[in-house]
Amino acid sequence: MPPRKRPPKRSGSTAVVPTTPAAHLESYLHYLDAECGMATNTVRAYRCDLKQFFEWYRKHGPSSLKDVDLQLLSAYLKHLHGRQLAPTSVARQLVSLKMFFRFLVLEGILTESAVELLSSPKLWQRLPKVLSPEMVDRLLDAPTADDRYPLRDRALLVLLYATGCRASELSNMRMRDVRLDESFCRCIGKGDKERLVSLNPVAVHALESYLEHERPLLSNRDGSDCLFLTRRGNGLSRVMVWKLVKKYAARIGASERVSPHTLRHSFATHMLAGGAEIRALQEMLGHASIRTTQVYTHVEHSRLKAVHERHHPRG
Repeated sequence: MPPRKRPPKRSGSTAVVPTTPAAHLESYLHYLDAECGMATNTVRAYRCDLKQFFEWYRKHGPSSLKDVDLQLLSAYLKHLHGRQLAPTSVARQLVSLKMFFRFLVLEGILTESAVELLSSPKLWQRLPKVLSPEMVDRLLDAPTADDRYPLRDRALLVLLYATGCRASELSNMRMRDVRLDESFCRCIGKGDKERLVSLNPVAVHALESYLEHERPLLSNRDGSDCLFLTRRGNGLSRVMVWKLVKKYAARIGASERVSPHTLRHSFATHMLAGGAEIRALQEMLGHASIRTTQVYTHVEHSRLKAVHERHHPRG
């Protein structure tokens, strides 16, 4: 999301402007959160990227921000490549820098930004990994009576696959967001964008079992409104959602790279294979651009090609 334009601060101000970039970090992050409305995880990622830049800047940067030029920024990109980061990681770091220096220009701290002259690295389109429908079924059935909260864990897995929601969206889901009588739930995605996603009968049944038999045992006196709770009655965090998915993925012998996002990718790919329209899938996933959703058409094409090669007599 491009920064919103604002008039630069008056040049006649007598305030002392800090010359190091790190001095402007907190005001910049507040700007992303309050004015740009960026998601918490996005702001956290920008903070992490910029702190890496600041650490390098302390050793190699000039004393004044006004002396930051294309040569210095190119040297930093060379440093990132030297760390053998993936092109996607380098591209994300560059976006973080561009956004930060644009903010400094908007604030009147700089008159221009040399970072705009840098070009992003060319990226290969990486197809997301998906599970087969059979593997998904095994994963959803992985929680057993020997687990501490099998009904909660199964409902969690089923909901991820039934809706394609992100781990953060699931951990933030509240009781009021689920309407089992009407078979849909509400997801709050990136940038606080709201969308409604239908629930299939399997998801409805799994949630009903959890809400009736286990959630009352987990709920504490504070009465947390979170849909999924820990044994102490607190809302299940995004990290815990990841850990639970990986726990059950390991149990069925799936790749260690399986994550909540794998279920999101599997949901999208299987929906397309079943005949879903790309525009409808875009709405269900909460993608701002149709181009993001179109990657799944390539995944399905790759799957069909593999089937053709495996079964065609001249394959």
